[in-house]
Amino acid sequence: MPMQILSKRTLRLFWEKHHQAESPLKTWFMLTSKARWSNFIEVKATFNSADQVGDSRVIFDIAGNKYRLVARVSYAYGRVMVKFIGTHDEYNDINPETV
Repeated sequence: MPMQILSKRTLRLFWEKHHQAESPLKTWFMLTSKARWSNFIEVKATFNSADQVGDSRVIFDIAGNKYRLVARVSYAYGRVMVKFIGTHDEYNDINPETV
């Protein structure tokens, strides 16, 4: 079963403010929604620059690391919940393990 992403609305609101993020975020959404990940190794095969923090959070570099996306990935349920999307500077102000 392909990954279900919660929520595209969060991504859309972000790219409406940051127009340069629209194409990279749509690409991330397309690749992620077609993926069938069962572990982080499979995420890494899709997104080489992804990093894992904690037991279920994954940090994705978007647009050559101009933006960061933090998601909680539930491999067992096939869900990816967007917890944060922001500029690299905004990312520096959050804790990706608890956001």
